[in-house]
Amino acid sequence: MESRDEGTKPRYGIANIERRKYRRFPVSLPVEYYRADSPIKQTSQTLDASEGGLQILFPEQMEIGQNLKLKLFFSSGSELNAIETLGEVVWMNPRLGEGEKHYRSGVTFTNISPEDMTKLKNFIVSLS
Repeated sequence: MESRDEGTKPRYGIANIERRKYRRFPVSLPVEYYRADSPIKQTSQTLDASEGGLQILFPEQMEIGQNLKLKLFFSSGSELNAIETLGEVVWMNPRLGEGEKHYRSGVTFTNISPEDMTKLKNFIVSLS
């Protein structure tokens, strides 16, 4: 019989447990961004959103650790909102699928005002 040390977990199982802190919601939203090293505004689109960050389709390859200034646009009821936040690229898919022209990247929020976080939370609640 094979023994395991206390505290180690098997690398197999029936269920793949979600490890994210916040639930993701699939939503396509326009986003403007500035790279920390460039004053040029770029535009992009989200694939999903959560209270912790966004999955974004970028027209350029991003580096993990890249700092960005983001402006996210969405409507909540009859109200059009825009929130501004600082973010950091935490993952990036360097490969484009067939016919794809944009790179998928995950961006976590590193600095968001309480007011903008409230707007985002209210929007996310409206998606569920």
